[in-house]
Amino acid sequence: MTEQSRPSPSALAAPYPAQRILLGILFMCASGLLFPVMSSFAKLLGAEYSSLQVSWARAFGHIVFLLAAFLPRYGLGVLRTRRPGVQFLRSAMLFTSNLCHFFAITFIPIAKAAAISLTAPLIVALLAWPMLGERTTPGRVAALGFGFLGVLIVIRPGTALFHWASLLVVLSACCYAMYQILTRRVAGVDSPETSALFSSVVGAFGMLLVLPFVWQTPQGWADIAMFCGMGVLGATGHYCVAKALGYAPANIISPFQYFQLIGSVLVGWFIFGDWPDAGIWIGAAIIMAAGLWIGWSQARRRG
Repeated sequence: MTEQSRPSPSALAAPYPAQRILLGILFMCASGLLFPVMSSFAKLLGAEYSSLQVSWARAFGHIVFLLAAFLPRYGLGVLRTRRPGVQFLRSAMLFTSNLCHFFAITFIPIAKAAAISLTAPLIVALLAWPMLGERTTPGRVAALGFGFLGVLIVIRPGTALFHWASLLVVLSACCYAMYQILTRRVAGVDSPETSALFSSVVGAFGMLLVLPFVWQTPQGWADIAMFCGMGVLGATGHYCVAKALGYAPANIISPFQYFQLIGSVLVGWFIFGDWPDAGIWIGAAIIMAAGLWIGWSQARRRG
């Protein structure tokens, strides 16, 4: 295929001719299973290897997998960005989010970390006004306060059940919210393929400076498979999210992102024997209710 005959990197930016809502829901639910499996690999590897090495493997595998998928079809044009500064900043936010999350889940159950991570959409709603100029309402402010009350119920500071690693998941959620805000800023400028590739540039290549100091050679084929699998699972999960939003409107698809909590509970129970206590379920329900209300109110206002 010649360079002239290759489709442009912005080809996927065009909407699908028909909305296939059920398929979009299935793609979003698939991402809710892929991300917890990726987290389980990170938790298993984190017991033996540095979280820096684990996070680098996640980012580098992501880059390699997407390059193999995109270059044959779109060529080197997919690597060109009009907003390099924003792209590198959002990449740094995603890497920091992954690093904090992977380090935290070596100490706390995956389901608990997933419940706290559900605050990312709430933080996006909080930051959308000062950073994107999206006006808020008293009802959304009340929903944000309600959601963060759910976080306190999950974390339970000041009790014997509190673990300092929970605060790392809060930081992870904040960084991921910043990543989403910055992704909105480049959405109309760069193609989805370009943004997907740049999202892991900092983790994949910036970490090469410190990797020699933390590197530990994988001890067997199972570890190698998990190191490689993290990148593939992460990239595929993000691709499923993009496909889901292409098949159906965001206000219909977004609530199904909370399926990731169920996936995390199943993976945590099946692999590690962890089952969330009542406090985690109650707190997660409050967080989800707040997030769903904010999403519904935004969709209603746009409609």
